[in-house]
This record gives sequence, structure tokens and C-alpha cells, in this order.
Amino acid sequence: KVKTKAGFSSFSIGDGKAFTIVTQKVNDVNHEVCIALDINNGKEFWHAAMAETNFDGGGNAGAPDNSGGDGPPTTPSYDSGYVYVLDNKLGLYCFDATNGQTVWSKDLVKEHDGTMISWGNAASPLVEGDHVFVAGGGPGQALLAFNKRTGAVVWKAQDDKLAHATPIAATIHGVRQIIFYTQSGLVSVVPETGEVLWRQPYPFNVSAAASPIVYEDIVYCSAGYGVGAGAFRVTQSGGKFTIETFWRKHNKLINHWSTPACKDGYLYGMYSFKNYDKGPLKCVDIRTGEVQWSVDGFGPGNCII
Repeated sequence: KVKTKAGFSSFSIGDGKAFTIVTQKVNDVNHEVCIALDINNGKEFWHAAMAETNFDGGGNAGAPDNSGGDGPPTTPSYDSGYVYVLDNKLGLYCFDATNGQTVWSKDLVKEHDGTMISWGNAASPLVEGDHVFVAGGGPGQALLAFNKRTGAVVWKAQDDKLAHATPIAATIHGVRQIIFYTQSGLVSVVPETGEVLWRQPYPFNVSAAASPIVYEDIVYCSAGYGVGAGAFRVTQSGGKFTIETFWRKHNKLINHWSTPACKDGYLYGMYSFKNYDKGPLKCVDIRTGEVQWSVDGFGPGNCII
């Protein structure tokens, strides 16, 4: 067990290391810093500085003055000896997992007309095949794919505004696709081209932070601030995808910050909104939206299987 500096970042594992992001001073200025820890003893292998930070020091999550938290909210992604980070200011980095050296970097705001969302970016980069997928660019380039080794732009498309959710990769009806959860709702694209396979409008209010989840032909999403959960069934005919509402729970089954885990058609996760100390862990049938069991006392944590 080792102490880390302030941060909402979770962990990814690879190369015998655990990677996360913290707030740390560099030349007396706070920066987001990616750190690599030895998974056997917690000792630091390396650290790499990114954007300067201006987190407001929210302190206790239950305090009335909490308005954004006290550290980086995005998590590194590991793939085949490299670590990828999309920081809070929409800087995209590829680091060598061995020594933390920067392989390449991009500034989505300067290079792709990116626009910030309240509290800044909280999504992680998705690495799938040869590409790194992120959202956060401006009109015509809101969704982006980069070559994971060189940082070259593979494609850029769409006008969707950034939410706080990390995109996912899924196979539906035998077709691999990348699904983004944006302020417009769910949008699925072809990984190689960015061509839209299907869209599902969904309400947005303030923030949508949990990633969508796919189980068989069902796509699930949830958000706080009065939105709640919904599940949609995807069908395919003649090479064309269509999507329809399967079930909807308005302002219920809220995943405020963290994405549930899904196993055998059941969702396990934190279901509450601003119930910081007593929020429940629930098991929900993704096929019906019915709660199987609920246990209080977990707050806004995270859940893995």
C-alpha cells in the first residue's frame, strides 16, 4: 500500500506496472502527472508531466463546496508497451511504458478546434486495433482516430459535443464498432473510417460520465442530473443498422460517475446521485431494467469483476 497524490484517476495495468494520474508539482506548478508504479511493491518507475492543473480542491466529496474535485479524473490506457492519456485539457499523449518518454502528443484544442466541457475532460482514450479513439474536437472533427504508433490522424468526423464518457469498442451482429456517448446521445462508427453505423438520441444535462455498455444486441447508458438509464436494441437488415428503445427509467438507475460492470446480462455498479456516503451497489438485469438486489453504504465508488 502506497499513498498517492490527489486524483480521481483509476488504474490500468501492463508491463509489470500500474499506471494512474495524479496532481503533482513540477517547478512549483501543479501539473497532471502520469505515474508508473511497480505492481509488486508500489515503487515508482517513472512519472511524466502533462497539463498544468487548476483543480479547485473540492475536498470531502460530501461537502457543499465540492465543485469539481481535487485531481485528474481521466485514466491511462495501456497497449503493447505504450501508455495513452487524454488529459483534463484535451492533450493526448503516448508514453513509452518502459521509461515514460513521450512518443507523440496532440493538443485537441489547438490542432482540432476542441471545445472544453465543464470540469474538463474525464474520458480515457480507447485503444482498439491500430488506432486510438477520442472525442473532443470541433465541428467536423468531434470524433477522432489516431494511429497509435505515430499519432497521425486516421480520420475525423461528426459535430458531436464532448461528454465525460469514455468510448467503447463492441461487436454487434458480427460487426466491430466504436460507440461514443456524446451530448447528442449514442453514436456508433466504423473503426477504420468513422462512418456512422447508427445513432440513438439521448438527453444530456450537465454531464454524462459513465460509458455505454453492450450485451448481445442491447446497448445501455445512464447519466445523472435528471436523466436516468435507458437500454436500446440494435437490429441489422440488409447491412443497415436500426435501433429502438428497449426500456427506459427516467431519473432512475443513475450511474453518476462510474460505469457498471456487466456479466451474464446483469449490471453491477454504483446507482445513486449525490448520495456520497450511502449510495448503493446494485445488481440490475440489463434486459429488463429490474433491480435484482441493492446494498447501501458504497457511495460514488467504482466496480470491477
